Amino acid sequence: MNNFIELTDYDATIHRDILDSLLREESGSSAVIEVCENRAIATVRSLLNSRYDCDAIFSAQGEERNVLILKICLDIAVYEIFCQHNPYKMSDIRKERYDDAMQFLRDVHDFKANIEGLPELPAEKQTDNSPWQIASNGPWNPYF
Repeated sequence: MNNFIELTDYDATIHRDILDSLLREESGSSAVIEVCENRAIATVRSLLNSRYDCDAIFSAQGEERNVLILKICLDIAVYEIFCQHNPYKMSDIRKERYDDAMQFLRDVHDFKANIEGLPELPAEKQTDNSPWQIASNGPWNPYF
């Protein structure tokens, strides 16, 4: 999809030897890791696109990336990697981090939480995407 997540970003989330053993090959040459990253980014995009400019968020590179979004994407990607290996032997911390990331994304989607520093959509577009919309009928003229 893109290069939002770099291979070195996994070092803060999972040990390289564990990642290699889950993928059963060199992690740098695996197509599985790219598929899991794409799933993670698609999941995050689907829950943020009503409020934030996802094209700008995921086109950022290096230090320009938002660290919270990167952390959430990594947690979801590592969870996906564990699921393709053996979902019945998944560690509890991976499941908890995935659940926390998804709950936070749902809170952001429902306007219960904000992510500071992300580029927001224009106000009129956010209004169209808001779960709270109030409208009324036009004014009446009872006199003929």
